[in-house]
Amino acid sequence: MIEAHSSQFWRATLALCLGSFMIFSNVYVIQPLLPMLADQYQLSTLEVGLSCTVTTLTLGLSLLIFGPLSDVLGRNLLMVVTMCGVVFITFTLSQVETFSQLLLLRALQGFFLAGLPAMAIAYMGEEFSKPALVAAVGIYISANSLGGIGGRVIGGFVGDWLGWQETFLCMSLVSFICLSVFVWLLPASENFNAKPFHLGQMLRDMFDHLKNPLLLIAYLIGGLNFFIFLNQYSYATFKLAAQPYNLPASLLGMLFLTYLGGTFGSFISGRLSSLIPQPLVIASGISCLMLGSLFTLQGSVVAIVLGFLINAFGFFLAHSCASSWVSRNATHSKATASSIYLVFYYVGASTGGLYLDPFWQWQGWSGVVFGSLLVLVFTFSLALVLYIKNRPLLAQSPCAG
Repeated sequence: MIEAHSSQFWRATLALCLGSFMIFSNVYVIQPLLPMLADQYQLSTLEVGLSCTVTTLTLGLSLLIFGPLSDVLGRNLLMVVTMCGVVFITFTLSQVETFSQLLLLRALQGFFLAGLPAMAIAYMGEEFSKPALVAAVGIYISANSLGGIGGRVIGGFVGDWLGWQETFLCMSLVSFICLSVFVWLLPASENFNAKPFHLGQMLRDMFDHLKNPLLLIAYLIGGLNFFIFLNQYSYATFKLAAQPYNLPASLLGMLFLTYLGGTFGSFISGRLSSLIPQPLVIASGISCLMLGSLFTLQGSVVAIVLGFLINAFGFFLAHSCASSWVSRNATHSKATASSIYLVFYYVGASTGGLYLDPFWQWQGWSGVVFGSLLVLVFTFSLALVLYIKNRPLLAQSPCAG
């Protein structure tokens, strides 16, 4: 097993972090370009948002394929193959001319983007010792947030400078570099045990995970939190691109530097979970999400940025703990368990815009915040339920969560 802070630990963790950075940069590179695309193709906020929605939706659904498939074929090869597919599709996106073509390729891109997220935490669960796993998951999810920042900053600045098509060309080059270093660094699997593929067994595994309340509640928390968090950013770009702010795409991309709060939240999640029960850490993260959302109502750019900084810290703190909780509490087929969590997570991201759009049409940004709080109060309650359900174990050891 790979022990915490060993050379193999850092090679594997860095490789997976670079892979994560590549994946999430590609997912979110388009987000600061939404107002630009809406103007070019004369689309509504909901219509142009499909360019994000279709990717996260196919990504989420494809996790159901790659998680079980990797239990049969292994993690390393599938991660590399799918990342190669991402590089190719990203380059192809730079050549499209119509919004329909863009949507089709973004849907296909989502399929390949699912590969690494479906397998990374399962790889860590097999190869890392338990103390190393907690630390590695936090660092890995920190890289998720850095990928979200990097993609959006690239999208904003390159989009303003050269145009949206050239943004994808630049992103394909960045992705190729990340893939090359990933292949060089990632250690081969030492503890993977392949099992034959049986559709019936796969469905039974999924059903087992879904009927486990300790997992199902974590699935709902992760999905509903992302349902709100990601789509708040989309509506914030439209708010800040309009009067009285009139921010260009480059500055809209800078808004996503607030994800650095999430990088910090993910990084400390493991340490906090060793001090207090994980469900309470999750509840604390959701509380920060509610606080940050309310803070943005002050209206100034500074208040909006600070609010999103708090949001990102809280969201990624809760997400890191919920993801780690699933990996540690799944009794079998860990890749499938992690994949189901990510299905909830990305389906939540894909459908949140449909939920928040009526609130946006009703009261603008104030309506978005109101709609967000309705959901966040529910996920906060779920975190408390998770704590109560697992309290006998947690009472024995705060690290048991």
